[in-house]
Amino acid sequence: MSFLNIAFPATSAIPMAEVAISSFLASLRPLLGLGLFASVFVVFKPLLSGIAQALKLVVAPKKTREEKTALRNLRNALAIRRIANDLDRSSPNMAAELRALASRG
Repeated sequence: MSFLNIAFPATSAIPMAEVAISSFLASLRPLLGLGLFASVFVVFKPLLSGIAQALKLVVAPKKTREEKTALRNLRNALAIRRIANDLDRSSPNMAAELRALASRG
């Protein structure tokens, strides 16, 4: 430590302040990048969600009303057949009627 450090303490504090400021700015840079990314995401959110919906429709298109109805009828027929198979031993007449009902489906 020299005589000038005692007389002018600010000159010895400047390098420490520069180190502190540079470390503060270095830690602030990722936060600024994250904030910029978040603001861009908020601004373009409708566009990004529309693109996501379009990609979803390309991968799995919506079923038409007729396809939905046919799938529902198939599920109902399979459920009725399953019930008929359960009733086969206890009530064969009821099971036969349920199979006939399922075959009309």
